[in-house]
Amino acid sequence: MPTSIITTDDLREFKMELLDDIKKLLSRQATGKLKKYLKSSEVMDLLQVSPGTLQNLRVNGTLPYTKVGGIIYYDAEEIQNVMTANRVQHGLNS
Repeated sequence: MPTSIITTDDLREFKMELLDDIKKLLSRQATGKLKKYLKSSEVMDLLQVSPGTLQNLRVNGTLPYTKVGGIIYYDAEEIQNVMTANRVQHGLNS
């Protein structure tokens, strides 16, 4: 297996490409061009929860969902609304 040498220029180019990709993702999020519906695996990645926790959130009504055939979909906007509604702010006088 041949080896290849990575130079600082290669790393700099990689960094610029990565930053461009991140900027594109952030701009899509800001303009609302993210996916409208997410599958369970995407929601688990997004919220960093296990399959069991996601199921509990469905069962107890915390996360609304739609089931089409055998696939469960979650509205990305509704997930954001749940996160906002359950936000805890400490140190505010209200």
